[in-house]
Amino acid sequence: MAGTALSTTGWSNWAGNQRATATTVLHPTTLDEVVEAVRATAAVGGTIRAVGSGHSFTAVAVTDDRRMELTRLDTGVRVDAGRRLVTVPAGMTLHTLNDLLAAHGLALPNLGDIDAQTVAGAISTGTHGTGAAYGCLSTFVEALTLVTGTGEVLHCSADENPDVLAAARVSLGALGVLTEVTLRCVDAFVLRAHERPAPLTDVLAELPDLVPRHDHVEFYWFPYTDRVQVKTNDRVPSDDRPLPRWRGWLDDDLLANTVFAGACRLGRAVPALAPTISAVSARALTERVYTGRSDAVFCTPRRVRFMEMEYGLPRDALPEALDALRRIVDRLPFKVLFPVEVRFTAADDIWLSHGQGRESAYIAVHQYVGTPYEPYFRAFEKVATELGGRPHWGKLHWRDAESLAPAYPHWQDFQRVRDHLDPNRLFKTPHLTRILG
Repeated sequence: MAGTALSTTGWSNWAGNQRATATTVLHPTTLDEVVEAVRATAAVGGTIRAVGSGHSFTAVAVTDDRRMELTRLDTGVRVDAGRRLVTVPAGMTLHTLNDLLAAHGLALPNLGDIDAQTVAGAISTGTHGTGAAYGCLSTFVEALTLVTGTGEVLHCSADENPDVLAAARVSLGALGVLTEVTLRCVDAFVLRAHERPAPLTDVLAELPDLVPRHDHVEFYWFPYTDRVQVKTNDRVPSDDRPLPRWRGWLDDDLLANTVFAGACRLGRAVPALAPTISAVSARALTERVYTGRSDAVFCTPRRVRFMEMEYGLPRDALPEALDALRRIVDRLPFKVLFPVEVRFTAADDIWLSHGQGRESAYIAVHQYVGTPYEPYFRAFEKVATELGGRPHWGKLHWRDAESLAPAYPHWQDFQRVRDHLDPNRLFKTPHLTRILG
């Protein structure tokens, strides 16, 4: 079989909480090799799973049969600068994509806070950034090419297989293997970032004005305190206030990674210190204002390992959810060592997007590796579910198909497309069976 590694190879995700050993590892280099691998797997009644960079916390990429890695897949790069459209291999990382776009005077309109994911992995799980006018990254997808469970190559756009496009832009890999993606971009732009500490009550009071006033708004709440760190990003004409190299190293490398990692290790060893550590962390992050290339401002290094769960909620449910979360944190029999992240997105029309049909506020809860997290996450999941929350597909959650179906108006439409494209469930995994049925 083309592109096949003969040895059985183990795999783990970034967080280290998901591990798997495949019977065969495939490294296709061409579209034809992807088709060949899919058809060969179908012929023997096996299953196949395409994986990305391993930045999902769920078992979405776990398989014990055939694993397909797309890092060597070369479908070519096509840039239409006039129409601001870029077509790239689905296995390309966002980091590589951002550099490619910058070289052509282009950029993605929005990004999350890391750029290690592959394009396919990011869109398939509904990866998002923050901004009242922006949906998840999948909303930038204009077209895609998909190899289905029968080995058919489908080109999907608004004019060609539009139903498949509506399903495949966020599909968890359940419909086929994404081989290339066309993204609608914008002209390259500069962001002005303003980061500042503030009391949580003040920030919640000003949110109705704060969120629409800025292009991008997010904040981090430090457990056991009333303090948050607010970050706003806005487009500006010129990069006239770049962050000094020493300040970037101090804040983003030393404090946010090295020192924070040490603080987390201390909190894990001596849990009683966690509230003090959280208070000190909240005070250590001072105000700063700087400008930079959009992707450099959006994305920051993340070297401290953690577990994460994130829920998208109706925007107006945020205050109630945060009140409940604070009570949960105070009642836990263990301590929380990581801040809580809050972001905002626009409504979109993608069938399995967390933001489908509504403006959302996202609450992400984290816990340092090696410390208890499940009771914390499950308690907040109960609150979020009762408030109409939808779990981020790449973050930990315990929902199943029966629970999830009522949360998505187009759930049955997605199932219909799945039945058509993968009738023999070539792409199924235990995780997909649990959450999709």
